[in-house]
Amino acid sequence: MELHSNWVCPVCLDLLREPVTIPCGHDYCKSCIEACWDRREERGKYSCPLCRKSFSPRPVLRRNSTLAELVKKLKKTRTQQASPPAAVSRASQPDVACDFCCGTAPNKATMSCLTCLASYCPAHLEPHSSVPVLKKHRLVSATVPLQQKMCTKHNKLLEVYCQTDQKCICYLCAIHRHKSHCMVSVAAGRAEEQKQLIASQRKVEVRFQEREKELTELVQDLKYLKSCSQAAVQTSDKLFDEMISSLKRERTVAKQLINAREKRAVARSKKLQLQLKEELTKLRRRHTELEQLSHTDDHIHFIQTFQSLSTSRDSPDWLPDPVVCPKRSFKTVTDSVSKLRDDIKRLVYDNRPRISASDCCPDE
Repeated sequence: MELHSNWVCPVCLDLLREPVTIPCGHDYCKSCIEACWDRREERGKYSCPLCRKSFSPRPVLRRNSTLAELVKKLKKTRTQQASPPAAVSRASQPDVACDFCCGTAPNKATMSCLTCLASYCPAHLEPHSSVPVLKKHRLVSATVPLQQKMCTKHNKLLEVYCQTDQKCICYLCAIHRHKSHCMVSVAAGRAEEQKQLIASQRKVEVRFQEREKELTELVQDLKYLKSCSQAAVQTSDKLFDEMISSLKRERTVAKQLINAREKRAVARSKKLQLQLKEELTKLRRRHTELEQLSHTDDHIHFIQTFQSLSTSRDSPDWLPDPVVCPKRSFKTVTDSVSKLRDDIKRLVYDNRPRISASDCCPDE
């Protein structure tokens, strides 16, 4: 009889409650075996429900203190593993605690026995290496609490994989609730799932490579975009510099034109001023002569002199053309510059939407 059967009642299939050992050596819950024997009270024969060995008279049931203590510790350990304190995070808990360490701080289990359904630290695992019967037990690494590998309904090891429901079950679930389902061993189920896992890994690897390639291309595109942006800025600056230079040249031409017109007007004005000054001198001299003549008492001298003064043409009767109006002289230039400014503004305004809406991508 395997060790884990001594911890589970063959009648209720649960951990032993008040374990008792009958003469054949099998263990039962006291209430379970008493209920079985009470139903056979009239026959006067009492037998073991497991091995069918008969006893007469009815055996006296004695509590198995050692087994009761082991079951008590196992129940306590499983309760702690099933319901860890809320304040303790999963990361801070020990992976698996030894089921046979006493005290509040059990040692960490290194192996779990699937036959005993218990986990052991190196010290308590030693009998599995020395006792012949225990050497045959199946040991696995204690990576997760053993309770996670147990059926919550029958408290049996999950040894069967139901392909229909896609879940691990115990052998009692397999012969009852899942008897019409497709089932394989957990090892075979693992092998089948392993194939799907490998396929999923390949898909993930392909997806990873695709995304990695896309990321690399995106980084390269971003670098190229920045390079194109810098080139576009430099080109734009150059074009604007050329336009500014062109405007500066036009400004220089306008200044030169204004200065030339100013020089011509100044020269003409000075020439006219000189002519007018000469005429004023002549007129002033004649005025003096006429003034003197008006005061002479000699009539013959007056008549002869006045006739000579009247016939002389010291100054023309015509007046020189006036200087061109300064405001009118430069209006054509300022009007041309104003028109150029308006044309540039209109050109910039008309082209701004196209510049703003155009895509700056390198491919455009």
